[in-house]
Amino acid sequence: MNARAPLAGIGVLVTRPREQAERFMARVVELGGRAWWLPTLEIQPPEDPAALDAALSELASFDWAIFISPTAVAWSWPGIVARGGLPAGLRVAAVGQGSARELLARGVDKVLAPAGDRSDSESLLALPELSDLARQRVVIFRGEGGRELLADALAARGARVEHAVCYRRARPQADAGPVLAALERGEIGAVTVFSRDSLDGLVGLLGEAGVARLRRIPLFAPHPRIAEHARCMAILQTIATPSGEEGVLTALVEHFAHVRARQPETDR
Repeated sequence: MNARAPLAGIGVLVTRPREQAERFMARVVELGGRAWWLPTLEIQPPEDPAALDAALSELASFDWAIFISPTAVAWSWPGIVARGGLPAGLRVAAVGQGSARELLARGVDKVLAPAGDRSDSESLLALPELSDLARQRVVIFRGEGGRELLADALAARGARVEHAVCYRRARPQADAGPVLAALERGEIGAVTVFSRDSLDGLVGLLGEAGVARLRRIPLFAPHPRIAEHARCMAILQTIATPSGEEGVLTALVEHFAHVRARQPETDR
């Protein structure tokens, strides 16, 4: 096999929203695979933008701004730019390196974030810079319905915490027919999901028969919580990968390299 095409012959199902899927699908193709797309989530503006507008108008009064995800960066940024950018003196943190990279791409070069593959609230809270936040004001840019762990922990450390909800997740009207047919024909060899909501949406779109086929192939998820959620659905061939798109791609390449190494020479 061509080492420059490690996913040759592998169909990879991508379940991300359009604005996130295109780049990931292009990387799958670069690695020799075939990308199948079935969006199970759609990113939309918040139903009530009042909290976001209020937080943006008072941004200079906060000590910390924390961005939960790359999506939170992307959806909050137009409003931040419209108000002159991030105020001088505002300290910035991100839950993972993916969010930190999105901030860096927008000119924010001092971002507190967990190192390496760690990408969750627990890892951010473990950093010493956030150990004592007495009388400090913190705004968390996030989507609707996120976990409360980060806000609760920061409040317990003395911070006054506010949420700036900058997007929401919705279920798109997607046609699962082509993907169901491809699963039946054995043309999809891997599934990727980037959130529990995305997995729930996939299960809803595929139906009982589709989920039965889904259980025959490996599912790749960039966080142990997502992987555990899949296993609770009896999707037992679930692989928890390093965080972010590159973590999932690396795991895909390594997995299929091992699969091929176990095959007899005549089957390669």
